[in-house]
Amino acid sequence: MKTSAYLPLILVFALFACGTPDSEFGVYKQSDGAIGVHAPKGAKENEAQGMALAECKKLGKQNAVAAESRKTVNDRFPMTYIYLCR
Repeated sequence: MKTSAYLPLILVFALFACGTPDSEFGVYKQSDGAIGVHAPKGAKENEAQGMALAECKKLGKQNAVAAESRKTVNDRFPMTYIYLCR
């Protein structure tokens, strides 16, 4: 068996291993319908948007549009992102 055939698969798994685990994000729905995401230290904004998009899809929406981002004083979740579902 050629190992080069498995190289793309190994690369994909390596990229997933570098991302922040989903369980470390705090995702919540606000009373106005917006989705809030508390991002852990070291998380990228696109990872937070992915979490918001997953929550929007549960609500039957297709997109998550960034509305606001702000720093917090919380050591575990230093950034909070607010998204609107469209």
